[in-house]
Amino acid sequence: MYRQENSGLVTYRFESFAAEKLVHAVFTRLGGVSKEPFASLNVGSSVGDDPAAVAENYNRIYTHLGLSPEQVVTPFQVHSNRVEVVTAGDAGRVLANTDGLATDVPGLALVLRFADCQPILLYDPVHHALALAHAGWRGVAKGIAYRAVEAMQAAFDTDPRDLIAGLGPAIGPCHYTVGDKVAAAMGYSLPDWSKVMQPEGKDWRLDLSAANAQQLAAVGVRHIEHAGLCTACHNDVFFSHRADQGRTGRFAMAALLEPGPETERRSQAREIGAEAEPDRPAERDSLNPPGFPTFDVGRGDGS
Repeated sequence: MYRQENSGLVTYRFESFAAEKLVHAVFTRLGGVSKEPFASLNVGSSVGDDPAAVAENYNRIYTHLGLSPEQVVTPFQVHSNRVEVVTAGDAGRVLANTDGLATDVPGLALVLRFADCQPILLYDPVHHALALAHAGWRGVAKGIAYRAVEAMQAAFDTDPRDLIAGLGPAIGPCHYTVGDKVAAAMGYSLPDWSKVMQPEGKDWRLDLSAANAQQLAAVGVRHIEHAGLCTACHNDVFFSHRADQGRTGRFAMAALLEPGPETERRSQAREIGAEAEPDRPAERDSLNPPGFPTFDVGRGDGS
């Protein structure tokens, strides 16, 4: 990733998307108006911050990207594996209980929030479509990386081998230890759990980026860029739920497609002809083994 600073806002971008018709940015905690412990560019509306400060932070992000709020769709994140395909009719909406969005509508911006969980950005250069997902351990356990690829296959006829993936800043194994139940859940959801976890006393060190990359590779994604930025190590730049002991804000990631005539016509045709929501793959409920924590139960609005 490469770092940019403009008018006090610090952002990161994936090098892999530099030549693509895709606008994206991982924002940091820098450049906003929120006070401690949410200083300063907090976009979490359910963490206890002043709503007026959160609104101004969003305004700064939208201004930076040249967007209006009416161009943005965002979910209320709950650590699920639900990925929604969104169209122009969803602009300006907040979707309930969702942790991934996909679209092929140019100019429709997808915005999600993070504070240790991992942003997953997927771009299909053949069909000019994208997906953005929020993946913590619960997301890995329920296969949200799989679900994001499946949603793009169903909606846009995406070939996973064409996808370009970016795995954004997230807590690294240097700061992320989990117990036996979470470790066992990884065994159910990963092709090879031993490559993403190492024993640490009675606990395990979990490499969240390696886990998401393993799931993407398992469904055929070949080009995966890792941010290589631990949110806990760089707590002065990113919000980190663990480093801040649960009292912290959320940083934003945004992505949108630049205009393309072919995809605009296809999206318009889908809007006119669609009488029902597109088919979506069934939920992977089998990834929630009996007796384990319910993977959908978590802190609302993401972490």
